[in-house]
Amino acid sequence: MCGIVGYIGHQEAYPILIKGLHRLEYRGYDSAGIALINPTGELNIYKTKGRVSDLEEFCTGKDISGTIGIAHTRWATHGEPNNANAHPHYSESENLALIHNGIIENYSVLKEQLVQKGYHFHSQTDTEVLIQLIEYIKTLNNVDLCTAVQLALGQVIGAYAIAVMEKGNPNQIIAARKSSPLVLGIGDNEFFIGSDASPIIEFTNKVIYLEDEEIAIIKRNEEPKIVTIGNVEKTHEIIQLELSLSQLEKEGYPHFMLKEIFEQPNRLRDCMRGRVDVTGNHIVLSGIIDYREKFLNAKRILILACGTSWHAGLIGEYLIEEICRIPVEVEYSSEFRYRNPIIYPGDIVIAISQSGETADTLAAIEQAKQQGAFVYGICNVVGSSIARNTHSGSYTHVGPEIGVASTKAFTAQLCVLAMLALCIARERKTIPETHILELLNELTRIPNKIERILQSDDSIQKLSNIFTYAHNFIYLGRGYNYPVALEGALKLKEISYIHAEGYPAAEMKHGPIALIDNEMPVVVVATDNDMYEKVISNIQEIKARNGRVIAIVSESDTVVKTIADYVIEVPTTADCFDPLLTTIPLQLLSYHIAVNKRRDVDMPRNLAKSVTVE
Repeated sequence: MCGIVGYIGHQEAYPILIKGLHRLEYRGYDSAGIALINPTGELNIYKTKGRVSDLEEFCTGKDISGTIGIAHTRWATHGEPNNANAHPHYSESENLALIHNGIIENYSVLKEQLVQKGYHFHSQTDTEVLIQLIEYIKTLNNVDLCTAVQLALGQVIGAYAIAVMEKGNPNQIIAARKSSPLVLGIGDNEFFIGSDASPIIEFTNKVIYLEDEEIAIIKRNEEPKIVTIGNVEKTHEIIQLELSLSQLEKEGYPHFMLKEIFEQPNRLRDCMRGRVDVTGNHIVLSGIIDYREKFLNAKRILILACGTSWHAGLIGEYLIEEICRIPVEVEYSSEFRYRNPIIYPGDIVIAISQSGETADTLAAIEQAKQQGAFVYGICNVVGSSIARNTHSGSYTHVGPEIGVASTKAFTAQLCVLAMLALCIARERKTIPETHILELLNELTRIPNKIERILQSDDSIQKLSNIFTYAHNFIYLGRGYNYPVALEGALKLKEISYIHAEGYPAAEMKHGPIALIDNEMPVVVVATDNDMYEKVISNIQEIKARNGRVIAIVSESDTVVKTIADYVIEVPTTADCFDPLLTTIPLQLLSYHIAVNKRRDVDMPRNLAKSVTVE
């Protein structure tokens, strides 16, 4: 959830750390802080509630010298966002400073023990408990900092990515991780730390991904040393990133979210590149082909995900059951691991996550593996925890998604699920080859069709002006478009803070219809598919109660246009690919309403991009 950045080398650390915090601010923006060791060995911490820009203002006129430092931008878990709870945290003596992403579950027990030993606490955070514990162990046992960190982490229950510095030692940073990502960047006689690669890529594309319960000892002018909590030395391959700096910039757009919405045609082409040939006659997903027998013999598929990825999973369920004829269940990762699920050795689990670091999904993966399931990961971030902890999988290849509300990652997940379903269907011969070729050809046309929808942005912006001050929205869809209704409602909630709910259109009369009046906007996805006549009936029920209908319709539509108050057209496509098109105008509608309401679109309140804690 939080952002971590660190630096040790020959440059001044402060500008590098601040720039890194700005790039990481989508991971947390309740408060921010920085710790630096100046040339005389003094350890200075500066932190404040608010954004990174507030931290910069706070640091004006202060001693920000030094070529070593750690910095943090926070998404609050323990303790409200304020100056005291912001990271970094000092130890009791103020000789140590620590930043932390994650949750220490047994912090209250540890805190009580430390209070009894005379330690004082100035925050409500679990993080301060950890740095106090490290100092207590270091003092009690007269050991070096790395050993103290090892011993302290041996007592910790929970998840963490940490970086620790010591007053008087400007030549060392200790970093460690468990169930929360941490990346070590290798530069030219300098080293970088990040909770992901975004603050590092401007300076180096060579990284090491730490594994669970590993500690990096990073010393000036020395090769990094990596050991486990049990002090077993480990070796790691240095990975070269393909991420580019331009992908982290807005490139003229007012917000990352709008940029990422408009990127979708090209990002879907990237997603299909090398997998579907330009003629639409051939598809290859190596993650399926390499484990062909698993998919041929599968009796059941479980899809595990959270939030927007869960909505993608629902669409994947419809796709796989329809064309592969395999039973599919879609579960919230957060519920799956706690309900003693029944998993058979022949089951396939598909885990979906934009970041590849979603804590609940990672925990569910481990449980599924322990019970003998084959796990297939779908994620965007190369080298992420889900990519490393699944048996096989597919990257979405859409580049970094900075806006907290997912857009291009969602459509790319749908694209991967479509390719996966088609690949499995071909192997299992569950639909005719002619139908597979028809669907493949149509899939290759989807990016062009999205480009046509994006040309309607101006009219959608005008439509948004009408509904900016609505207090509630209902979204309705049927079949493949029911999850689109859920996703459309989620987008509006996330970035505009308007209450919105998505329902299957037929369920409206089982309760939600009581909410319909002339103040209630109802967004209905009513494209020309097998459910078209049924959805028309649902719209008529709404209009009979004076509801205001915004309909997403096919370009060829002639009926809904005469009933609905407002319509947004999308090109016609195969029913199973409808969500790839119908979700686009809902993204734009949410975006423009949020802008009209002067919301912080890229960093909406209380949300963070990567949910790396439970």
